[in-house]
Amino acid sequence: MKFVREFLGNALVGGLLIVVPIYLTGLVLLKGMKSVAALVRPLAVLIPDWLPAENLLSLVLVLVVCFFIGVGVRTRVGGAVRDWVERSLFERLPGYALFRSLTQRLAGEGRESEWRPALVEIEEALVPAFIIEELEDGRFTVFVPSIPTPLAGAVYIISRERVHLLDVPFTKAIASISRWGSGSKDLVAAMTKTAKAA
Repeated sequence: MKFVREFLGNALVGGLLIVVPIYLTGLVLLKGMKSVAALVRPLAVLIPDWLPAENLLSLVLVLVVCFFIGVGVRTRVGGAVRDWVERSLFERLPGYALFRSLTQRLAGEGRESEWRPALVEIEEALVPAFIIEELEDGRFTVFVPSIPTPLAGAVYIISRERVHLLDVPFTKAIASISRWGSGSKDLVAAMTKTAKAA
């Protein structure tokens, strides 16, 4: 019964973590399109009626604005403004730091020390995990994800000797976890290769 409850809970959380961002993105796009509809209406009149010109032009305008904002935050001033907004507003939202860290890692932009794949000794087993941070005394804070939902799980503070770093990409470790452990042999091989190199 406990397994069924955990499975249902993890499946629900995993689904929400995928559906909610997509839904919110869609809502923001639609709201943005509605806001700029009045700006594009004079141009939409020039296009044939059979084409939903107002909606298309609104979408294009919103996407162009998003593009320029994306370009702007890559500049020094834009990056400083983005950091200030994140610190003062977004980091107060529950789960924002987790999503930001994960998306940066998936995009290959995160810090190498965060979310680094590892196999961790818990009881008599090796468990797939991600290193969140290294403590001053040498221990690691690790996140052990639930199978098959990599964004739900448990956090452990564990000694260095029981943490085996893996020389695999973050995406490969996530793929193995989301496929019920299929591909774990590659993780074990990466652990063995890292141990030999050390």
